[in-house]
Amino acid sequence: MVDIAADGFALGLSLILAIGSQNAFVLRQGLRRSHVLAVVLTCAISDAMLIAIGVTSFTKIADMLPWISPVLLVGGAAFLIVYGAIAFRSAVRGGNALLSAEGVSDAFWPTIVTCLLLTWANPHVYLDTVVLLGSVASRYGPDAVWFGAGAVLSSFVFFFSLGFGARVLAPFFARPAAWRVLDLGVALVMWAIAAKLLLEIWALWR
Repeated sequence: MVDIAADGFALGLSLILAIGSQNAFVLRQGLRRSHVLAVVLTCAISDAMLIAIGVTSFTKIADMLPWISPVLLVGGAAFLIVYGAIAFRSAVRGGNALLSAEGVSDAFWPTIVTCLLLTWANPHVYLDTVVLLGSVASRYGPDAVWFGAGAVLSSFVFFFSLGFGARVLAPFFARPAAWRVLDLGVALVMWAIAAKLLLEIWALWR
């Protein structure tokens, strides 16, 4: 059970680690110390809901259509390879730096609405949580819930660390070189997971 949860935690963390609009927003709120708890809870709970949908839905589909799991795993591996390539390109090009939080509203409800839009209106979040995590979880059968629990835990750990640790991270992420290191690490993790999935698919088809 622990190993399965650890797999879910690792994949969930690697997917969420890439800095996007949602994560940049959490960083800016953390830097301003503005509604940090509400923001990180909104992000983490939203992720938990989407992961739960993915894990439960794909498990049922896999039971009815046994062939769909390897097909989705191939798709997941391809997605990770492309995702890793994008992160690698960003690492090579560089030029990123932590932007200031100017223009971000300090009012509570506008802040939460913005956070919800950055989460639920982003198509990538559905690819990450519902499609990719759901398809990988399906191979664990009845134990998929533990994989999902690990992925949910990774979201809570990440968002709370990002929001409340933003002040500590600010000097680090003010340097473009730090973002290049982060993007390179994301790319390597993505490719490593993709390779693991492809090896498992190869073992199934041999």
